[in-house]
This record gives sequence, structure tokens and C-alpha cells, in this order.
Amino acid sequence: MSTSTGSTSLNPDLDWSQLKETILMLNLSIAQIDQSMNEGNASVETLASSFTALATNLSDIQTSINQMDDNDIEKTKLIIQGSATTALDKVQSAIIAFQFYDKLTQRLDHVSQSLSSLTALIANPARLYSPPEWQALQQSIRSKYTMEEERRMFDKVLSGIPIEEALTEFNQEIMAKNESDEDNIELF
Repeated sequence: MSTSTGSTSLNPDLDWSQLKETILMLNLSIAQIDQSMNEGNASVETLASSFTALATNLSDIQTSINQMDDNDIEKTKLIIQGSATTALDKVQSAIIAFQFYDKLTQRLDHVSQSLSSLTALIANPARLYSPPEWQALQQSIRSKYTMEEERRMFDKVLSGIPIEEALTEFNQEIMAKNESDEDNIELF
């Protein structure tokens, strides 16, 4: 009896089971959904905070302009410049949060497509019991990942590493990548 908990579709043995393969594939979907939702929640919080701060800064600018007189021009100018800089920073944070939200929707779309492909495989008895069909499904799903970190997470889960461990490693890789890419903000 095999002690591995990973996929054996490449080298099926007497213990090979489509149920085991189904569970592995569903676990991958669960991992993607969980990670996407966590990132989505953080992005929405950033958006809400950024827009609230932006509204406050714009209100401060408007108030400063309305209260401006000839004696306070330099002081008011500094206040307006500071508020405008803060507002610009908040707009940039909001744009970054929107990019994360876009990534969330892309991931959830990939999960939806993957689950549809899994359903099609399970629904077809000729494909259901075929290890090569499972291998093709896995390769098709893996090919849709756009980030190397996602492909590594996929490989780890299929090799039998527990989802929690694969997600922890994925999150560590993403955090390290985000720290190194901090200056590479992509505005759209």
C-alpha cells in the first residue's frame, strides 16, 4: 500500500483512485479560493481607508482655500501641498488595491474554469477512470497559473503536502516578492 498522499496519475498503481484525485483537485480549488478571499478582503479594506482619507484631504484643501487670506498664503500653501501629497498617496494605494482585486477576480475565474473541467471529467465514465485524463486535467489547470508561486503551490499540493503548509509557503513567497517589488507600482 502506498504511503504517499499526493497524486499518482503519472505512475498509477493498484491503489490509484479517482476519488483521491478528485479530493486533491478540490483541495487546490479550496486553497485558491481561500487565498483569493484573504487578498480580496485586504484590498477592499485598503480601498475604503484610502477613499476615506482622500475625502478628508480634499475637504482640508477646500477649507484651507476658503479660509485663505493674504497674511496666511505661505502657511495655507504648505497645508494645501501636504494635503495634496497625502491625497495622491491615497489614490496610488487605491489603484494598487484595485490591482489586487483584479487578481482576485482572475483567480476565482480560474477556479471556476478548473471546477468546470473537473466536473466534465467526473461526468464522463470513460474519462473518470483514466489516469491520463486526470494528468491532462492537472496539467491544464497548472498551465493557467500566471505566477510561479502559484505553480509551486500546485505542485506541492499534488505531491501530498498539506494545504495549510502549501498556503503558508505561498504567502511567504508572495510577501517576499511584494517587498522586493515595492518600487515597481504599476498604474493603469
